[in-house]
Amino acid sequence: MKVEQSILVVDDDLAHRTMLKKLLGGWGYKVSDADDGSVAIEMVKQKSFDLILMDIRMLNVSGIEALEQIKTINPEIPVIIMTAYASVETAVSALKKGAYDYLTKPLDFDELKITIERATEHNRLKKENEYLKSRLGEQFDRQNLIGQSKEMAKLLETVAQVAPTEATVLIAGESGTGKEMIANAIHYNSLRKSAPFIKINCAALTETLLESELFGHEKGAFTGAERRREGKFIQAQGGSLFLDEVSEMSKAMQVKLLRVLQEREVTRVGGSDLIKVDVRVIAASNKDLKEEIQKGNFREDLFYRLNVVSLNVPPLRQRKEDIPILAQHFLKHFSKRNNKNIQGYTPRAMQKIMAYSWPGNIRELMNAVERAVVLARNDSLDAAEIALIMEDSIVADVPQADNQPQNLSLEDVERKSILDALSTCGGNKSEAARRLGITRKTLRAKLQKYQAEE
Repeated sequence: MKVEQSILVVDDDLAHRTMLKKLLGGWGYKVSDADDGSVAIEMVKQKSFDLILMDIRMLNVSGIEALEQIKTINPEIPVIIMTAYASVETAVSALKKGAYDYLTKPLDFDELKITIERATEHNRLKKENEYLKSRLGEQFDRQNLIGQSKEMAKLLETVAQVAPTEATVLIAGESGTGKEMIANAIHYNSLRKSAPFIKINCAALTETLLESELFGHEKGAFTGAERRREGKFIQAQGGSLFLDEVSEMSKAMQVKLLRVLQEREVTRVGGSDLIKVDVRVIAASNKDLKEEIQKGNFREDLFYRLNVVSLNVPPLRQRKEDIPILAQHFLKHFSKRNNKNIQGYTPRAMQKIMAYSWPGNIRELMNAVERAVVLARNDSLDAAEIALIMEDSIVADVPQADNQPQNLSLEDVERKSILDALSTCGGNKSEAARRLGITRKTLRAKLQKYQAEE
C-alpha cells in the first residue's frame, strides 16, 4: 500500500492556495495550508511534512525568511519556492538557503508535478541511503562512491558483503561508470587494506609489455632489460591486483593469467624460478565477456576463474537520481580547484543536466562540470552555460541514419531531437518535455511551429 505523502502549501493568496490544495489533493497528496511564513514555521515545529510549497512574498514573514528557520527546525524537508518575481538572484538566494527548487507564477502544472515527484523521491532515497549506511556499519568506507539511488544502494550492499572475503571479483559496466572506484572500495574494506593495491590497464600495453608488467622479467630477458624487475603480482604481494579492461588481453596472455590464478605462482619473463604469490585479483571489463566467449575472443575457463563474484555497475542513465548529487559534488570540487566561488545550478540548468542521457557516464559528467566551472562568469551555473558545454554531446547523441546528411543545421537537430523524444515517449508530451528539459508549453509551441512549416 502506498503511503500518502503530506505537503504544506504556504501562500497569502487565498484563491491560489485553495486552487493548489484541490490540485495536489487530486494528485493523491495530503495537503495542509498556511497563509504566512510565521504560521508555516509553527506548523513545522508541530508536525513533519514530506514537502513544503511556499510563496516568496508574504505579509509578515517572507518565504526566504521562513525557509531559513524551517531548515534549522528540520533540514530534511524539501522546500519548493514559488515566485511571481522571477530572477536568477531570487532563485540563487533561495537555493543558497536550502531550497530544493523554485517555480515561477503562473505555475506550469506539468512542471510542478514533476518537480514535486522528484523532490519527494530524492528525500525518500536519502532516507533509504541513511538506512543503508546503518546496515553497512560505520566501518564501511565508501571510498568516494557517491549515490543514493536504489541501484547504487544494492551495489554498495553487495560490495560490503564481498570486500572482507578472499573471493576474486569481476566488475562489469560501461566506460566511465566508476569500475575502478568499486575496486578501490573492495580493497580498502578488505583484510588486505594495509597491503599494496596495484592497478594495471590491460588495454594500454602490448602483449610483450603486459607479460613483463604482470610477471616481471630477468636481466637480459629481452633488449633493454638491463636489470631484474618484479612484476605487478609480486608488487601486490599480500594485497590486491586490479586488472582493468581484462577483455583486451590476447589469448596467449589469457592462458598465462589462468595458470597464475590456478597455481598461485608466477615465473619472470626469461626466468625459470616459480615464485609463490598471495594476491587477490579484481578484474573489470566494459565488454560482455559472455559475448566475447561466444565470439572466441575470451577463454571460458578464465571467465569462470575471474567471475567468482560478479558486480555490475549501472550506467548513469539508469540511476538518474544520483545525477544532481554527483553534479554538485563535482561543482564543489572543481570550484575549489579553480579558485572560484560557484554555489550551485539554477533550476533550468539542472533540468538540462537531468534531461541528457550522459553516454560517457560519470566521466563525461565530471568533464562537463569542470569545463562549465572554468568558463562560468557568475556564482551559479545557468541553463545557457550548460547548453554551451553540452552542445557537441547533444548533437552527437542524436541517432542518424546512414543515408542522412551530416551537415544538419542547429534548428534541424533541435527538431529531430524533439520529434525523437516524443516518439520514444509514445506521444506523451509531458514526459517528452521532462526528458528534453523544457516546459510542456515550450514543447507545444515548437510542435505548432513544425506543423506550420509542413
